[in-house]
Amino acid sequence: MSRIAATFTALKAQNKKALIPFITAGDPAPDRTVPLMHALVAGGADILELGVPFSDPMADGPTIQRASERALKHGVGLKDVLAMSAEFRQTNASTPVVLMGYANPIEAMGWDAFCGAAAQAGVDGVLTVDYPPEESAEFAAKCAAAGLDNIYLLAPTTPVERIATVAKLARGFIYYVSLKGVTGAATLDLAEVAAHLPAIHAATGLPIGVGFGIRDAQTARQVAEVADAVVIGSRIVQEIENSTPETMLNNVKNFVAGVRAALDK
Repeated sequence: MSRIAATFTALKAQNKKALIPFITAGDPAPDRTVPLMHALVAGGADILELGVPFSDPMADGPTIQRASERALKHGVGLKDVLAMSAEFRQTNASTPVVLMGYANPIEAMGWDAFCGAAAQAGVDGVLTVDYPPEESAEFAAKCAAAGLDNIYLLAPTTPVERIATVAKLARGFIYYVSLKGVTGAATLDLAEVAAHLPAIHAATGLPIGVGFGIRDAQTARQVAEVADAVVIGSRIVQEIENSTPETMLNNVKNFVAGVRAALDK
């Protein structure tokens, strides 16, 4: 059983929902990423989503775009992100790590080299925004062979037929994008989210995580009433952006702890 599957199984046994925070690797500086990962876990994170900096994102809003720009100024690339994952894994053997990013860096490294390096670094899952299911069956198979869960996005506009296609390839969990827009958007229609999830549950037994637009503990708790996991990214990146080097780790840990407490009420 993968670390991701084991985490969801353990949480279900405790009647809890997964908290999945996102940060961009290398933001605000390369030597801060691993301490931030540990701070997220200390705050109550169940799975970590680590963004691979990319110059031309299509799903990320301004906040995460700025985080990528800061990381890229430090020259942080995919190999650096894998090294950060490996360093984190030296002192944390249980918390799953999912890399979220775009196809270009993976294509540049090559599928086989990437899957091997990611597995060796202790990465558990890969979410590649611009690998659509119709074009990524071979990549998904290589990920599976390396023990990596290939995670796909579904949107409010995804038709039932495409949900079925994604369900056949996906492993780990399904990431449902809660709104039509980019990360960090302010409007989240909880009733619409709840209305879309049954069709996904009907197609797959995988857990469903909901992200985009979740900015506070109250909204996270409401989303957790209908989903198996809550993904929070832009709000945490803002916490990093607005903190001083001295306060950053505590601020991030405390924000995550507040969300965790709300989920566990």
